[in-house]
Amino acid sequence: MSRDQEALRARIAALGPWFHNIDLHGVMTAPEHPLGDFPRQVWQHFSQLVPQDLAGRSVLDIGCNGGFYALEMKRRGAGRVLGIDADARYLAQARLAAAELGLDIEYREMSVFDVGALGERFDLVIFMGVLYHLRHPLLALDLLREHVVGDLLLFQTMQRGAREIEPVAADYAFEAEAHLAQPGYPKLHFIEHRYAGDPTNWWLPNRACAEAMLRNAGFEILQNPDRETYLCRAADLPYGAGAVYPARTPG
Repeated sequence: MSRDQEALRARIAALGPWFHNIDLHGVMTAPEHPLGDFPRQVWQHFSQLVPQDLAGRSVLDIGCNGGFYALEMKRRGAGRVLGIDADARYLAQARLAAAELGLDIEYREMSVFDVGALGERFDLVIFMGVLYHLRHPLLALDLLREHVVGDLLLFQTMQRGAREIEPVAADYAFEAEAHLAQPGYPKLHFIEHRYAGDPTNWWLPNRACAEAMLRNAGFEILQNPDRETYLCRAADLPYGAGAVYPARTPG
């Protein structure tokens, strides 16, 4: 290993641990990742959902972590790429990776619940591995639809429970309960303490619930290439949909 690579490895280590394993001139940021070459290995299963040529298009990567997906979008020629994350260390990692690879990507420390402050819509919004970490997941989807998704949404969430989807009636009598016990009825399981050792895992939807939430927030599901990943397009809002904003004390 060259002296430059040794210096780069030291800079990478200083910002560790990394969750995204990124190749920076032959130096990997997370070579001992418990999931292997993550997220590159999972990206290979659905990378075809994103156009190979993103020239002139804008991309917003929400919960960008170390910046793997933002880097991939820039490599495909996207004009404007913005990554946001609430974790300053992840953003420092992402900035290091972009600088080392010579890719012009903007990063901001920001919560998904503040996307309205961006004041712009994007051709593609990436929202992967975030929903189940949020205490208010449907509000997040509502805010994305209302403020930032101009066309496409690339969405992923951890799912548990039944893979089948039960038909859901347009209405049920007040006394009806049997449908709630069906495995394929939309269910969002609340995690009071921890899941997989992570205190930020709050929700586990089943497949029916994940898809119902997307539709209810105003997204049309175009493709579902694997268990947890969806390509969606902004669609008309169903009855009752839309972001709800809490009252704020003046000043």
